[in-house]
Amino acid sequence: MGRAAKIAAVAVLGGLLMTLAILYASSPPTPRAPVPPISRAGAHPAAPDVAERCRTVTVADADCEAAWDAKHRHFFGQKD
Repeated sequence: MGRAAKIAAVAVLGGLLMTLAILYASSPPTPRAPVPPISRAGAHPAAPDVAERCRTVTVADADCEAAWDAKHRHFFGQKD
């Protein structure tokens, strides 16, 4: 493949990429699905207070360990 052919191939590829970029930029945005509301029905009412207090605790605390364990189970979708 000669030098001129390489330059032509790169120019064609660059032109195609520019065409795709222009088409993408000029297309209307796709509508997004509405965000479902988050239910706090299963949340413990004092959970935010425990979480705030446990952020600064430096010694072992049974309430904090239970709260972090519950958050861990909730995050990974595990049942009690």
